[in-house]
Amino acid sequence: MDYRNAAKGVLESIGGASNIVSAAHCATRLRLVIADNSRCSKAALEEVEGVKGVFEAAGQIQIIFGTGTVNKVFDEFVRMAGIQAGSKEDVKQAAASKQNLFLRAIKTLGDIFVPIIPAIVASGLLMGLLEGLCNLWPSMAESGTYQIFHLFSNTAFTFLPVLIAVSAAKAFGGNLFLGAVIGMIMIHPDLINAWSVAGMNAAEIPTASAWFGLYDINLVGYQGHVIPVIIAVWLMSFLEKKLHKIVPEIIDLFVTPLVTVMVTGYVTLTVIGPVFSTVENWVLSGARMLIGLPFGLGGLIIGGVYAITVVAGVHHMYNAIEAGLLSAGGLNIWMPIATAANVGQGAAALALALKTKNKKTKSMALPASLSAFLGITEPAIFGVNIRYMRPFVAGCIGGACGGLIAGLFGVGATAYGITGVFGFLITTQFIGTYALVMAVSAAVAFALSWIMYKEAPAEQNVSGSLDETGVAAPESDVPAEVKQTSAARKIVCAPASGEIIPLSEVNDATFAGEILGKGVAVVPSEGRITAPFDGTVGAVFETKHAIGLMSEDGLELLIHVGINTVELNGQHYTAYVSAGDTVKKGQLMLEFDIPAIQKAGYDITTPVIVSNSDDFEHVEPVKTGTVHAGEEVLQIW
Repeated sequence: MDYRNAAKGVLESIGGASNIVSAAHCATRLRLVIADNSRCSKAALEEVEGVKGVFEAAGQIQIIFGTGTVNKVFDEFVRMAGIQAGSKEDVKQAAASKQNLFLRAIKTLGDIFVPIIPAIVASGLLMGLLEGLCNLWPSMAESGTYQIFHLFSNTAFTFLPVLIAVSAAKAFGGNLFLGAVIGMIMIHPDLINAWSVAGMNAAEIPTASAWFGLYDINLVGYQGHVIPVIIAVWLMSFLEKKLHKIVPEIIDLFVTPLVTVMVTGYVTLTVIGPVFSTVENWVLSGARMLIGLPFGLGGLIIGGVYAITVVAGVHHMYNAIEAGLLSAGGLNIWMPIATAANVGQGAAALALALKTKNKKTKSMALPASLSAFLGITEPAIFGVNIRYMRPFVAGCIGGACGGLIAGLFGVGATAYGITGVFGFLITTQFIGTYALVMAVSAAVAFALSWIMYKEAPAEQNVSGSLDETGVAAPESDVPAEVKQTSAARKIVCAPASGEIIPLSEVNDATFAGEILGKGVAVVPSEGRITAPFDGTVGAVFETKHAIGLMSEDGLELLIHVGINTVELNGQHYTAYVSAGDTVKKGQLMLEFDIPAIQKAGYDITTPVIVSNSDDFEHVEPVKTGTVHAGEEVLQIW
């Protein structure tokens, strides 16, 4: 491959060096932020030599070259453009700065609410399980065991302002512990619990004079509120960073925390809390009114547009609504509608998978559809449905119909962060109607996608080639050079001990959609990567999180340790091989610190990808489940 020519093609297709804001690369993708998207031709990029795919996400143009290639193209690209190479974090910051205020606010909401999903899920699942068991055995509610577990089940919601405050402090760059203090101030036990106020007369609520007697405030906590906490911690982080700059270092340790807490706490209880709790009540009332529109129209509208907001990248704003609904002591009535939308996209992709005759499309659409039924929709939406558009429209219509059922019956959940099949665990009060929501959404989307999707003749590539009429040529007519030259079975062994899972379950759309190739993923139980066959090391990335290999019989393999771990810049990784080294099966190539990587917030799931999958007719798993390093996991022929 001519790397310089590929870099030149990319540079010309994005509008030249003057249009570049920032550039970096990860193990497989060139990541660019450009000033003017109208000067960029996606069609031209897709025709550049070596490009395997192009998509835009989070304000970045991401160009897939694959392991062992992207770094060489990138080196030529920065040299030709006369720019400085940036890190992936530089690109993310540049992309965020390009976005408008609304999109940046939505991204911030995602940064705040996504990290606390495990806590919400734990409490919500336990709450749902307890309710389900009490429906079966009512006397269980009187037992001491039930009382103890019931205490666990509402802890995350009772102290939700503290969880949000800590997460917000991290998102805004403030001190996490000062953020926690602000959250605790807002639910301090000396304040009247907000959930108790509804049963009190106005005269019974204690008040305090604020701002030198200008007005009185009610001494009521902010249980059940999320927006005032976020605004308060934003102020705290802003003030803390300003004080660090102006307070002399010798007294900074004492003055900055004191002033930050005093000012933020007072402004929060006297201004931010009263004002933004009212705003939040309006938002939640609006959400309830929308869902509660007559004849389920609200659910129909939300279910129909939900997938569109996922494509636009603004769906994280729903986390705030869902958390608010739960924190206010009610049910999450938004989640079942989101499930309808997700299942609709999954069913639309499933119809395409069953109808298409193109093997590559089928192999990508089927796992993507199953992933959507489990609540992960990106592979189905971005990898399949959007590409053909009609299945995406069918999925939206199915989501609207399922949302209509959810709105009509008022289906609710006890948590957020879970949709699809696993949603049954948090909808124990509505199991029958939740199942109906999924069934209606899936049936409508599947039927419409089956009817609407029309495969072009050029896509019906059964054997691998087409004749001049556009019809797939018989197997015997396929030129020998486009077939695999050897029918001998090739074997890839597990590079690490752990749990083998399908690529469709990997939380990354590129891997899950098999855009880089087919394979499996391993969730490692120990931090060692060994050679899966005899071969040559094609590339070891500077950040050490990914290794490219080539077997002696021409098989190309990418081992990518963790998801988005390029951001660690090599921390917690030790490589024992270099590009060009010859390795034997079982030879230690890489060690990594699993606890440290997980503590940093990264998924250690390790995709094992056959990069040149298109050279073979079959790339199939040998087994799933628990394996030891060296066991056979893939067979290729």
